[in-house]
Amino acid sequence: MSPFSERLILLREQHHLSQRTVAEAIQRTTRAYQRYEYGEREPQLSTVIALAKFYHISLDELVFGSKAP
Repeated sequence: MSPFSERLILLREQHHLSQRTVAEAIQRTTRAYQRYEYGEREPQLSTVIALAKFYHISLDELVFGSKAP
C-alpha cells in the first residue's frame, strides 16, 4: 500500500465516513474509490483535487501528508 493510499484511509476514518460516502462526494463509483485506497490505481489529478476540496485540505497535505513550507 502506498503512503497516498494510507492517507486516504486515515482521512476517511478520521472523518468517520464510508468509502461510498467519499466516492459519491467526489463523483466516482465506490469501486473506483476503493482501488485508490487499496493502491490498485492512481487517481487522476481532477480526482485528487476533488478529494482535497472535499476534506478542505491542500493538495500538499493530501499527497505528501504535510503543508508546503
